Amino acid sequence: MARWLLHVDLDQFQAAVEFRRHPELRGLPVIVGGNGDPTEARKVVTCASYPARAFGVRAGMALRSAQRKCPAGVFLPLDMATYEEASDEVMAVLRRFPGRVEVWGWDEAFLAVDTDDPEGLARAIRAAIAELALSCSIGLGDNKLTAKLATGFAKSSGKSSADPIEGATAEGMFRLTAANWVRVMAHRPTNALWGIGNRIAARLADLGIATVADLMAADRERLAAEFGPSTGPYLWVLGHGKGDTEVRTEPRVPVGRSKSETFANDLTEPEQIRAQVARLATEVTEEMAAANRIATRVSVTVRTNTFYTRSKQQKLPQPAIDVATIVDTALAVIERFELTRPVRLLGVRLDLLEP
Repeated sequence: MARWLLHVDLDQFQAAVEFRRHPELRGLPVIVGGNGDPTEARKVVTCASYPARAFGVRAGMALRSAQRKCPAGVFLPLDMATYEEASDEVMAVLRRFPGRVEVWGWDEAFLAVDTDDPEGLARAIRAAIAELALSCSIGLGDNKLTAKLATGFAKSSGKSSADPIEGATAEGMFRLTAANWVRVMAHRPTNALWGIGNRIAARLADLGIATVADLMAADRERLAAEFGPSTGPYLWVLGHGKGDTEVRTEPRVPVGRSKSETFANDLTEPEQIRAQVARLATEVTEEMAAANRIATRVSVTVRTNTFYTRSKQQKLPQPAIDVATIVDTALAVIERFELTRPVRLLGVRLDLLEP
């Protein structure tokens, strides 16, 4: 039997979880974010239902902007605990199927499995998740790259498009492998590849590499000279649809923990800024200690009202877990900033000792 990688991506996850407890909201433009108050300054959308997306509402958009685009939107507050519980339900379902499951977040996971009928398995997974009153799209691939990209095509299934996707079905799944890579991907821009953002795509375009086909034909030595000996050849590999096939079932061990806040009103007084840094440092240290981790370095991030963002850091004399040491270090770091403009955002990050 062949080894397949399945990428399972839950549809409009936070909104879908809200629909489970508020069935009357199904089909409405639901927008999740902040405290559910669209007039609240500097809070952003974390999830928009498909009807809300039809109005142009997207994750990361300011709630105020979302309200302007969708005045009839139903705004709901974030409920982290409920979303985590729902995610745990889904991952428990995935682990009942044969294969290895790697969790990538609340709403997505990879499943590696040996099977001659990947579509049949995908249908069974979708049916099992439907029993939780949730839905998902599934990408079928021969590695993580192709599976992840295939999920995007699966989500496009059944939608009108000027660029019809060969092989797309209305079943919420899509298969992308070496066999159809060129047909499906060659004509697409390089930023259609998972791992290539707009900035890298622009640099590639400056080299005359605009499409995936161009990247496939590119000279690896030239890519290495432009992007470095690791990144350059890696881009070439992405262009050929190659990717990681290893699925790791053990939880990822975080190398750091951070806490940040965008303030409704800019901070202008040094004492205000120091107080907020101390508070954030205290909160992130308590979270770290609760996870039985130890800090080795403290970083502080400042974003001004002009959106200029800068981080500075300081290594602890020795690994520490006590609040006083970490707060004092964070306050010492903030003193190194020349704070001549109002502060919009502050963040404190701890680098953690390997467990």
